[in-house]
Amino acid sequence: MRRAQRSRQETLALRRQLIGSSCKLFFSDDPVKIVKAKGQYMYDEKGRQYLDCINNVAHVGHCHPDIVKAAHEQNQLLNTNSRYLHDNVVDYAERLSKTLPEKLCTFYFLNSGSEANDLALRMARQYTKHEDVIVLDQSELCDRDLYKSKDQVMKDIHKNWLKMKSLEIVNAIIVTFCMCSNITCYMFQIAAFFVESLPSVGGQIIPPAGYFQKVAEHVHKAGGIFIADEIQVGFGRVGKHFWAFQLQGEDFVPDIVTMGKPIGNGHPIACVATTKEIAEAFAATGVEYFNTFGGNPVSCAVGLAVLDVIEKEHLQAHATEVGNFLMNLLNQQKIKHPIIGDVRGTGLFIGVDLIKDQAERTPATAAAEYLITRLKEEYILLSTDGPGRNVLKFKPPMCFSMEDAKFVVDAIDNILTDMEKQCLSQ
Repeated sequence: MRRAQRSRQETLALRRQLIGSSCKLFFSDDPVKIVKAKGQYMYDEKGRQYLDCINNVAHVGHCHPDIVKAAHEQNQLLNTNSRYLHDNVVDYAERLSKTLPEKLCTFYFLNSGSEANDLALRMARQYTKHEDVIVLDQSELCDRDLYKSKDQVMKDIHKNWLKMKSLEIVNAIIVTFCMCSNITCYMFQIAAFFVESLPSVGGQIIPPAGYFQKVAEHVHKAGGIFIADEIQVGFGRVGKHFWAFQLQGEDFVPDIVTMGKPIGNGHPIACVATTKEIAEAFAATGVEYFNTFGGNPVSCAVGLAVLDVIEKEHLQAHATEVGNFLMNLLNQQKIKHPIIGDVRGTGLFIGVDLIKDQAERTPATAAAEYLITRLKEEYILLSTDGPGRNVLKFKPPMCFSMEDAKFVVDAIDNILTDMEKQCLSQ
């Protein structure tokens, strides 16, 4: 018999008792208990519908019937250790290869984006015979000691990204790497530059065109390779292109690309794509790389279904159309509400900076937290990111509609208007 559903408070109490305290919940002071989801909507234990503006894992929509069907049908036939020969893994690798530059033609399948990044780092160190890795400050990777250069080569200039002009940003990066190249002769060499193609944790950042090319040039001179992390922003989210690194131009090709999250629409699958040269150097260790269920028949069936849905439902074009509409609505709010300092993004990857003052651009952290709490009360799920936790981040399922965009922006407008009235009355 199926156990009766626990109350929200019972579930929360058990979680606090049994799950590690470092595993955080959204809205930790008053978490939402989600029991069902469909498309861009999620439902709590009382059946209340929430608009999901942040779940980039459910890439083509929560519980998409085509994805559920693909997993179910393959599960009925076979799911087993990845060492057995099976069509799905090669079919999926072939389909993925058609979305990527020709140079990126060798694939490794895993279970999560974190595993993919770990493997990419191992490959970089084996291929280059170097140890040090450069990451952007305020990125997902820099929070993990594994990815920090032992000599702290560079702490980056993230805090200045929004203040500096694009050319100045590029010049600052080039100067930093030139310094690293000079030091190379005497101290160390670089294994890799590791970057999200669109830095998300850093605050929904859009690097200027040409930035990656310049960085890659200096990284290669210093003996390293360029790793593009597409775990949050790949698979057509940016609209114009299938991969976010392609926003830099056709002349830019990373040495390794890592994938996760949207690749399986919630199913645990991830991937590393790289060159033959790097793959052969990795194999030359003589140590087998083995991932028990990475690339298993069910995972690859799901991955193929995700690619089918993106194509069949024209989700790249949809991301461009709806994303542009959402950006226009948000820019109208920027004119109306001084707390909005910047609106930036591409496709369905959008960030909204909330600031205390236009001159210093001091992060309005408390106001951002208050806003997302109020939005939750309006049954809209949104979250913040960035070093000041003041950037509203939009990364909804790709089926997010124009009606959804208008609904959430109207709610933001109303809440900001209330906040301004309260400030005046005080």
